[in-house]
Amino acid sequence: MKPVAIFRHNKTEGSGYFATFLAAHSIPSQLIAIDRGEPVPKSVGEFSGLCFMGGPMSVNDPLPWIEDECALICEAVDIGRPVIGHCLGGQLMSKALGGEITQNPVKEIGWSSARPEANDVARHWLGEQRVGATVFQWHGETFSLPPGATRLLANQYCTNQMFGLGPHLGMQCHVEMTPEMIVNWCQSWAAEVKDLPALPDSVQTPEKILAEMRPRLAAMRLLSDQLYSVWIKGLSI
Repeated sequence: MKPVAIFRHNKTEGSGYFATFLAAHSIPSQLIAIDRGEPVPKSVGEFSGLCFMGGPMSVNDPLPWIEDECALICEAVDIGRPVIGHCLGGQLMSKALGGEITQNPVKEIGWSSARPEANDVARHWLGEQRVGATVFQWHGETFSLPPGATRLLANQYCTNQMFGLGPHLGMQCHVEMTPEMIVNWCQSWAAEVKDLPALPDSVQTPEKILAEMRPRLAAMRLLSDQLYSVWIKGLSI
């Protein structure tokens, strides 16, 4: 099988549990470190699927690789090559496919629950997840649903937490977190909230994030395994 290309945009926002899942299923992967200046591949032909990770930048920023990644996403979707995006990655998918990225009403940081939608596409991706899905948040912007996409998850702070479009999955939330990533991100918490006049209910403190990590991470793994299991079924040999 050709490898899954994993695009990393920041050294602290790596492939996390997604790469662990692929390895456990004997699926090869290739890291493309955009943060180290590695170029965006010209074509998806060498890869069985594309995965886009998070990052602190906005897809509306004038960064040279954003247009190249969006073009690659469009090519993959045109030929049915599965694409998956985590947070910034989901925003890149939305932008590439005709959606818009705007400020979310509030920042979301820490653990939260997202409500599964009652539609067949959501049931396809989420399986038996019928109540609240445990996810991790770290964002200030959000995406609109691109044409043809279906919302899978929502919550009170961010309407579009996840969408499905054929074999493609775009997420505003994070399901790829590892304990190491969570501890690392908490170190930048003060910088993330310094401009907020007061902490909204959608923002947890590092102390609360870390105190809840063990049970929340175990619950989120069930969601990750479900989503990733569906996604890899569409990979090209």
